[in-house]
Amino acid sequence: MKISLLSFFGKWTLKLFYGLNRWDIRGTNHYLNVLSSNQSVIISCWHGQLLAVFMHLSGNNYYGLTGMHKDAELISQIGNKMKWTFLRGSSKERGKEAFSEIVDILTSKSTLLAITPDGPSGPARVPKPGVIRASQKTGAPVVPVTVHSSRNWAFTNWDTFFMEKPFGKIWIEYGKPIYFSEEESMESCINILTQSMIELEKNNLHYANKS
Repeated sequence: MKISLLSFFGKWTLKLFYGLNRWDIRGTNHYLNVLSSNQSVIISCWHGQLLAVFMHLSGNNYYGLTGMHKDAELISQIGNKMKWTFLRGSSKERGKEAFSEIVDILTSKSTLLAITPDGPSGPARVPKPGVIRASQKTGAPVVPVTVHSSRNWAFTNWDTFFMEKPFGKIWIEYGKPIYFSEEESMESCINILTQSMIELEKNNLHYANKS
């Protein structure tokens, strides 16, 4: 009952806060074109920036991944109320089962799966192998995404996690799809993904500072 009540208020708090922001979103064609070609796509977002991406992509019956930590059930229930389906698992717990579910979903239909490659416990901005392996196994490309906002709260633990304040502006940029083959080494793939996300973030920040 407590979790259900918290998820109800959590949903409407997020809708209010993010609904009172102005949005500047670019690059949606990069994942929409993949979906329109009857393929699945993996969205890669740094853990600290996930809330704005979560809100932008909500309402579309997409999939996400959350861990097994104590807050994950609340996150999952809020997501369900916003038409997300969350798979549960991490590199530390239920990892094999979650990876199998990811592969099944990405190969059974054309859909979108959002992953924080450095979640749920870091280190920050260092991708774990899971997102790469899922792409290699299924052929689904990875589309990086980055967020910048003019007004936010920053919560620091192992990462700096941002929650956007009302009456600001949010800039989101989706990058070009990245295809990973099974022949590529994990080290090379992680470097490609990391550099792509770094460059995308620089470009989005530059755009935001000019607008």
